[in-house]
Amino acid sequence: MKDSIIILCGGGPAPGMNAVVCSVAKTFLNNGYRVIGLHGGYSGLFSKSPRTEDLDFFKADAYFNRGGSYLQMSRFKPTDADFENNFNLELFKDNNIKLLVTVGGDDTASTANRIAKFLEAKKYPIHNIHVPKTIDDDLPLPDNAPTFGFNSAKDEGAHIARTIYEDARTSGNWLLISAMGRSAGHLALGIGEATHCPMTIIPEMFNKVEISIDKIIKLTLSAIIKRQILGIGYGTVVVAEGVFHDLAADDIKAAGVHMTYDEHGHPELGKISKAVLFNELLEKEIKRLGLKVKTRPVEIGYDVRCQDPIAYDLSYCSELAMGVYELYSKGETGCMVYVNAFGEAKPLYLKDLQNSEGKIPPRRVDIEGGIARNYYKNLCHYITPADYEAAKAYVPDPEAYDFMKILGW
Repeated sequence: MKDSIIILCGGGPAPGMNAVVCSVAKTFLNNGYRVIGLHGGYSGLFSKSPRTEDLDFFKADAYFNRGGSYLQMSRFKPTDADFENNFNLELFKDNNIKLLVTVGGDDTASTANRIAKFLEAKKYPIHNIHVPKTIDDDLPLPDNAPTFGFNSAKDEGAHIARTIYEDARTSGNWLLISAMGRSAGHLALGIGEATHCPMTIIPEMFNKVEISIDKIIKLTLSAIIKRQILGIGYGTVVVAEGVFHDLAADDIKAAGVHMTYDEHGHPELGKISKAVLFNELLEKEIKRLGLKVKTRPVEIGYDVRCQDPIAYDLSYCSELAMGVYELYSKGETGCMVYVNAFGEAKPLYLKDLQNSEGKIPPRRVDIEGGIARNYYKNLCHYITPADYEAAKAYVPDPEAYDFMKILGW
């Protein structure tokens, strides 16, 4: 029986999923392996009747440059009881599987490690190599290397935001954009920088003060008032969804926002549009101040996850896939594949990346680094002490809208 590899995709989609899976398939097929695709993410490994199919050249060649994921994904995360009672060890034995290739974020990587250790304990050791993906760009790859999918999502997000900015200019309105990014603001900042957005609000900005709804609204109004002073009656504001996830529950309640809470008492912000929430809170304050400003909400989220990958990600994902074969050929396991700027594949061992809880801490925006520093210094619009006198035409206390003072910078 031929040696086989099996590939699964976990978490949510990102542009380039198919490019990775199909490039892995082509590379291993070319080297004499059988390639098995597993649908349903990890749920397939804990099922008596997993949905699998062989990936041949023609299938891989037809799907490698498409958006979405040919292999159906899942956020299923096995429990200890699942390992003991439901793990399908026969799937590995009956198909002579030597390598588990997982495509996903940190949770997918951590579970791959658990499976490898479980199989080793069962005297059926296999290699496992993880391909890191997330449009949030928050996995700690060296040299600020992006995760695959990020640049394609940023490209489409910027395309949407450019259109939105033109709408704002044409109609003389302000459009409020919420962008994905639960743990970090890379995507929001990338969209904001690419579209010369006059204000982008990300969690990392609040490195010296506690985040609050009041500060989010004041940062937004700082940009609006500054542009009013400059004679510019329109604009966009991009806010990372993680800003709202970091808010204290009491702050949300005090703002009059009605929402459901999970079993731990945390607000379930994932069930509502952050752009709509942002817009409603801002409109209340605009009305209170008597400003003549119209705002509209726009959500950039699921519409950037399954688009066709741009050329950058098609090349990058192909290099990652070929890197999987190179690392496997060298006997590597328990690692993520990393490809540097020269196309050279290196292993990043999961044990070195995980914290004491077995999680990979997210890579956040370096708020004092060149990208953020230059954007906020040169492209953003906001109130400074030099604007106080002119700003009094719009608000009685301009100092409260001073960008640097709001953030304690």
